[in-house]
Amino acid sequence: MGFPVYDYRTDVRNVLVTPQIRSRFLKMEPGQSAQLHSHDLGHEIFLILEGRVEFEIAGETEELGPGQMCVALADQPHTVRVLGDEPMTMYLSVTPHIHPTHTPRTADGERLPHNFVSARAYDVEPDMQVTVSELLARQVHAAELLAELTQTCAAVQQEMGNQLKAALAEGDADAATAARKAMWEALYPVYKATAELADVWNALAPRVNQ
Repeated sequence: MGFPVYDYRTDVRNVLVTPQIRSRFLKMEPGQSAQLHSHDLGHEIFLILEGRVEFEIAGETEELGPGQMCVALADQPHTVRVLGDEPMTMYLSVTPHIHPTHTPRTADGERLPHNFVSARAYDVEPDMQVTVSELLARQVHAAELLAELTQTCAAVQQEMGNQLKAALAEGDADAATAARKAMWEALYPVYKATAELADVWNALAPRVNQ
């Protein structure tokens, strides 16, 4: 049946929400602005599709129009305001997308309490049949698994790193390639387990307020 195709003129919503990335189309009306905020972990990319806006990022302002994009890096306070008499539509993505997703800021840029919002705010329907106790158990299990894999990975990085260093010094391309392969094969499951931990955390964290 193919894959989903999204259109910014009709799909004005979150279209992909995972711990690795949240992406959406967003429409704002003339004069509308967003609260100054930052993301503890996420870099946010903005691509303007229609209309004109003024961005403030880390105290600097720029005006953007269709076809232009900008980036707010993790922990950089940012806001946006629609200019002119026409609505603005943009594509945006935040990566990674891990709760708390937003940290509100004062006008002076001071951090306010984290904002743990419902999954529904991102067009995701939470599975309320899974209890908080079960989510906590999953959270602990995922953290323990990550700790085990990280410990194993650290040992492999040290051993194979030494082999890689020796292979490069000797000009042994095959040995260097093999060592790099072993380092990645130990690193890969750590990243997979990190994503699993973030997935459980994203399900658990908003439930505290529900």
